[in-house]
Amino acid sequence: MAGGGDPHTMTIAVIQTPDARIELDLRPWPDLSDAAFAALCAANRDLRIERTESGEIVIMPPTGAGAGYRNLRIGARLDRWAETDGTGVGFASSTGFVLPNGATRSPDAGWVRRERLAALTPEQKDRFLPLAPDFAIELRSPTDRLPDLLAKMAEYIANGVQLAWLIDPIDRATYEYRPGSGVVTANSPDRLTGDPDLPGFVLDLTDIWEPGW
Repeated sequence: MAGGGDPHTMTIAVIQTPDARIELDLRPWPDLSDAAFAALCAANRDLRIERTESGEIVIMPPTGAGAGYRNLRIGARLDRWAETDGTGVGFASSTGFVLPNGATRSPDAGWVRRERLAALTPEQKDRFLPLAPDFAIELRSPTDRLPDLLAKMAEYIANGVQLAWLIDPIDRATYEYRPGSGVVTANSPDRLTGDPDLPGFVLDLTDIWEPGW
């Protein structure tokens, strides 16, 4: 299904707000093809839009300043490591990944090994990537419900992600996921380390917990 252009059932749009999860019934609309979904995302670049395996459209509003700052810091640190390491490429939160189950997800930061990217055509590289990242980070913002994020992390691992981190500044907790392993949780850790999947990558969390401004 990844990038195949087959239509998805589009019956529900979920709009996440700080106070509620609003569901819109879209059954009067026609099914949304992969190309139409990409066009919807391109026409609403200020919003983060994902699609679930069942075809639900999940619409997330622009982040607040705190989440925006944290996203930038995390992405910049992953990018610096990726440039030094050289074995893969980092991607920002605006990047869509079409998972093997058909869902389109946009982690707050992602990383893919170069040999997997080399197998894609130039056209595929210009669209949502038809693969799961090797590494994904999700950062909880005030509009995110923790159960939804935990389900998304499990979905990443089930679809081939080798390492996934959920960082929750609200509860000051982290959740580490790997295939075949239980979830490793920690309260207010100073750092997270990517070894052995991302050798040498250490994410300092000091200013993620306390931005200092």
